[in-house]
Amino acid sequence: MTLIDTLRRELGAAHVLDDGDLSAYEVDWRRRWRGKALAVARPGSTAEVAAVVRACAEAGVALVPQGGNTGLVGGGVPDASGTQVLLSLQRLNRVRAVDSANLTLTVEAGCVLQTVQAAAAEHGLLFPLSLASEGSCTIGGNLATNAGGTAVLRFGNARELCLGLEVVTADGEVWHGLSGLRKDNTGYDLRDLFIGSEGTLGIITAATLKLFPQPAATMTALAACATLDACVALLMRARTRLGAGLTGFELMNRFSLDLVARHFPALAQPLPDAPWTVLLEQSDTEGEHEARARFEALLGSALEAGDIDDAAVAGSLAQSRNMWHLRESIPLAQAQEGLNIKHDIAVPVSAIPAFVAATDAALQRHAPGIRLVNFGHLGDGNLHYNVQAPPGVDPGRFLADNEPAVNHIVYDAVMAHHGSISAEHGVGELKRDELVQRKSALALALMQRIKAALDPDKRMNPGRVLRQDPSGATAPAP
Repeated sequence: MTLIDTLRRELGAAHVLDDGDLSAYEVDWRRRWRGKALAVARPGSTAEVAAVVRACAEAGVALVPQGGNTGLVGGGVPDASGTQVLLSLQRLNRVRAVDSANLTLTVEAGCVLQTVQAAAAEHGLLFPLSLASEGSCTIGGNLATNAGGTAVLRFGNARELCLGLEVVTADGEVWHGLSGLRKDNTGYDLRDLFIGSEGTLGIITAATLKLFPQPAATMTALAACATLDACVALLMRARTRLGAGLTGFELMNRFSLDLVARHFPALAQPLPDAPWTVLLEQSDTEGEHEARARFEALLGSALEAGDIDDAAVAGSLAQSRNMWHLRESIPLAQAQEGLNIKHDIAVPVSAIPAFVAATDAALQRHAPGIRLVNFGHLGDGNLHYNVQAPPGVDPGRFLADNEPAVNHIVYDAVMAHHGSISAEHGVGELKRDELVQRKSALALALMQRIKAALDPDKRMNPGRVLRQDPSGATAPAP
């Protein structure tokens, strides 16, 4: 019996795909990586996931787990060999339990993030992870990449929002770790090994997540700033005045919003052009009147101090959504503009003005006229510092000719400012080789030991995060 026959026996023939158009699984969201799967397996339960893993282990076949296929670093599609099984988790999409008293929600890995948010809201509670792709990304993928999003400033990354996991190991066993406990010091934290491991150590099949009370009121505003130093000063002022009520602090440079205006002209932009625009959000437990008074006092003091030049406060839920839509439309507008060189970097908030000034200048020296799409989560130091070709230059040719040099300039600057080359997107294939250059030899060696212990046959998402030599062994650091 062939592996595909075995998979069909375990899952049913309708859920093992090996012919026809499989591009939905084999091509990544950016359409940059295109692979060829031996088959696409679509299990509908944790037991079926384990059966697929065991069958692949017996056949010596590698597995590539995939959630919503919204990743940006090439970590969730098969390679071109036609020898890997693509394991889609989209059918594991059930909400298993809501415990309102414990403020927890247990869901399967294939649940779309928006579905998770809605399940919490049905019980009057909040699951705060929020991403532009929340209508299609899945909670398993969010945890596998330790996703960030717009609320990290207040609630933390996906790691901070997860209490327990259910995981299928590389040999097909199931670790039942769906604890709703907030305190459990009984040994190594296995949960944190799997979160952020990008499917290279095991397959997350379910998670128990933290919930929070819904805010009584939410206030949103846009503020125009002349400099990045002024943006950082506004952040410090907002932290002091709003404390834990400050739940969002997003940064957008002028060119980012210019792209949105060009490609989505129907979206209203409440403020005139400014070098930098900040989107602030406050979530308040006291009510709308108190929230508005506190918010307007913050903006008034910032105007008086010269931190901001202008501001617009949302007067309705529709206006608030429009402001967020502006921010979330930047990646779509950039895609419409053409291929670009993406960076998902983090530096200390205090170092952001110096980092941007130095890196902007270095990139303009390398390629005069390039356009910088700089936006992201200033509140937690995470910038999407992307590089667009100069006007009139073919984007594909610019990418092919300049990506290595541009990456070198940006990542050198990131390291000089004590930052990270990946803040929330992960490593995948895109940054795998860069990681070897930027991570310490000891850190890489420890990661390799963990990989060898949990996936000794190197079948779990091979060639992602850590390099592998042609024999399949994890390549040592140079």
